[in-house]
Amino acid sequence: MRTVYSAIVLFALWLLMSGVYETLTIGFGVASVLITLFVVRRMDAVDRLPVEIHLKPIATVRYILWLLGEIAKANWAVTKIILSRKMPIRQHLFYADYGQKTDLGQTIYANSITLTPGTISVEVEDGKFLVHAVNYSDDDPAALADMDARVSAIEALTAPKTEGV
Repeated sequence: MRTVYSAIVLFALWLLMSGVYETLTIGFGVASVLITLFVVRRMDAVDRLPVEIHLKPIATVRYILWLLGEIAKANWAVTKIILSRKMPIRQHLFYADYGQKTDLGQTIYANSITLTPGTISVEVEDGKFLVHAVNYSDDDPAALADMDARVSAIEALTAPKTEGV
């Protein structure tokens, strides 16, 4: 059933993003979805490690809305830098600690850093990310700590199962 739902979602996204509803384009969409599902199924058969998604739905929606606002603010800041005659760039590499307990939470945090214009997650180490900022300010670590706390708040960790209790 999961494969059918995935096919429907992928095909719907294909249709929405292409915006072309001709027979050939729809055929390419169907072929792309089938190839994607084939590759994903083969990958699942090889690693046998399912991705478990344990997120708080309402907190996740709030986080996404907050992140969109942060992306808009960062876009404006980067635009001002680019359009400035002096281009006041202050590049800097620094570490940002993360507090997420799941791989998914860490991935969401790293991708949130990278989605925000002017910053990118470069490397992962135990408990921290190496971050590159185009225009570093002393407030950046505090802003990333706030983002880290918000991502940690959307994780819905389940208690480990105990045997024989």
